[in-house]
Amino acid sequence: MEDQASPCAGTSTAERVEALFTRSDGAFRFARWGRALAPAYFGIDPGGEYLFREALGAVTGLGGLDLVDEDPELGANALHFFCRDWSELRAVPGLDRLVPDRDRLLTVLAASGANQYRIFGFEPDSAGAPGAIRIAITLIRYDADLGRLPAQVLAMSQCVQSLLLWSDHAFTAESPVAESPTAVLKAGGRSIVKPWYQALIRAAYDPALPCANDNAAHAGRIAARMPAAGI
Repeated sequence: MEDQASPCAGTSTAERVEALFTRSDGAFRFARWGRALAPAYFGIDPGGEYLFREALGAVTGLGGLDLVDEDPELGANALHFFCRDWSELRAVPGLDRLVPDRDRLLTVLAASGANQYRIFGFEPDSAGAPGAIRIAITLIRYDADLGRLPAQVLAMSQCVQSLLLWSDHAFTAESPVAESPTAVLKAGGRSIVKPWYQALIRAAYDPALPCANDNAAHAGRIAARMPAAGI
């Protein structure tokens, strides 16, 4: 994931927001968490776990979400699994119950050269359709590309990607995390979420908005709650 310039001038805020939640098949799908996050980490050392917990605390704060030690229903609901090779995850006890068709998925990820994958589960809404995010499972293969990222940048970007149901290609052109020396210096040596994305996350978690929406007009409602310019 590269830290590139923002999309070209002339793209409205609403259009930019809509693109971030429009999937490759053209469907708009927005969802946010409706409960506190209870993280768990597997395959990472204590130092790395500390960085991820710190990053998750920072991004959940943008949305007014709480971090808790345990979800009363699920135990942990924000799970992160780390490996050096996708085949390692076949040996993780119970992962096959969390990840549908785990072995086939790992084969596809290995064949495609992917280094990350996220799976979301949702609360049913009043009509039984998918509603707010209920659980997120992040699989990370620590390859050479991810290894070139500073650990704080990796942690922050992964946490941002778990906070909302972004499009499957949301961050191919631009990272949501500032990686420039100036930005990091201003943040006391730590990576930060770019101001525009901070504003988007705050707006997306406005209590007046629904937790899930499949109508692209929802992007305009989010955009209307973001600062007009200068971020």
